[in-house]
Amino acid sequence: MAATTRAFTRLTARTAPLTSSLKPTSTRNAYHVLPRQTFQSSSRRGYASAPNGKTSRTGLYTFLGLAVAAGGAGYFYLNNGGITEMKKGSSGETRGVFTPKKEDYQQVYNEIAKLLEEKDDYDDGSYGPVIVRLAWHCSGTYDAQTNTGGSNGATMRFAPEGDHGANAGLKAARDFLEPVKEKFPWITYSDLWTLAGVTAIQEMSGPAIPWRPGRTDRDVSMCTPDGRLPDGAKDQTHLRAIFGRMGFSDREIVALSGAHALGRCHTDRSGFSGPWSFSPTVVSNDYFRLLLSEKWGWKKWNGPKQYEDAGSKSLMMLPTDMALVKDPVFKTHVERYAKDDGVFFDEFRDVIVKLLELGVPFKGGEEDRIVLTATNA
Repeated sequence: MAATTRAFTRLTARTAPLTSSLKPTSTRNAYHVLPRQTFQSSSRRGYASAPNGKTSRTGLYTFLGLAVAAGGAGYFYLNNGGITEMKKGSSGETRGVFTPKKEDYQQVYNEIAKLLEEKDDYDDGSYGPVIVRLAWHCSGTYDAQTNTGGSNGATMRFAPEGDHGANAGLKAARDFLEPVKEKFPWITYSDLWTLAGVTAIQEMSGPAIPWRPGRTDRDVSMCTPDGRLPDGAKDQTHLRAIFGRMGFSDREIVALSGAHALGRCHTDRSGFSGPWSFSPTVVSNDYFRLLLSEKWGWKKWNGPKQYEDAGSKSLMMLPTDMALVKDPVFKTHVERYAKDDGVFFDEFRDVIVKLLELGVPFKGGEEDRIVLTATNA
């Protein structure tokens, strides 16, 4: 039922008039995006059983030496019995060093997409938006001056960071991905969370996002301090301070804000309430179109200050959202994206790639990026 509803939403989003109802989106350059489709809706390692018999120390040391010589490019597993066999999902290699290939990451992608289709018991019938938020928040802690934070480490696994107010509710996303980690134990949480964000964007009809692996998981000592993520109650000065710390321009700040087309706020998390758009499980430029086309006023309620649309009174905007149309420089980009969703998709793709790679010490270059195939591409 949820998948059918999403399919209907996509159809009506392209045929409805530009009023306080489902909004259409313009045709984008097909070269840059995946085809539209129905949405395919503790740090722990898994170990396989040890082989029978004893393994000599000489053989073990020799193997470890080979692994080191490989420059850490592969993954290997040990237990008290010595070298173990790889779990299912290792692209055919069952012993020794395992170097994941593109097809291995495609298997991980497919598994995430399958779960997104099967588990439709979350907001608006999809875990997709909260998965994107997990990828965003684990990456958005980067500080360019100190070269700390970012997606490398997956330190949100630990209480100091996982309990930050901005990360409230993300346990649902982390728990959602645990079965994937168990099925593919060779992938780090850091790579898994960012790959999941890419999967969710593509499966929610977004652009194809180039992604590359190479992140490592780190311990609790690497947790970032609170306050590095945006506060929705603030203004454009705050936005420039938060995003500028990561190295983003005004244009990139607005492009990233387009992710607010997805999902909704919750009173038991941020204190705010409601969705930003009428199609919160579809990536589109509706967020920008609504910012400009709707009349927004302060919501009359007992919660924190937020805006609501005058027409349906079912949508919301945060003070940071309205800052994008109050600030003249930000507004020029809002207008660009509202006018042409192809332009938005291109620039959103590029800034998501940048966000997910902030501070990651990749061994290779940009040529290592891969584009994984959406499940109905």
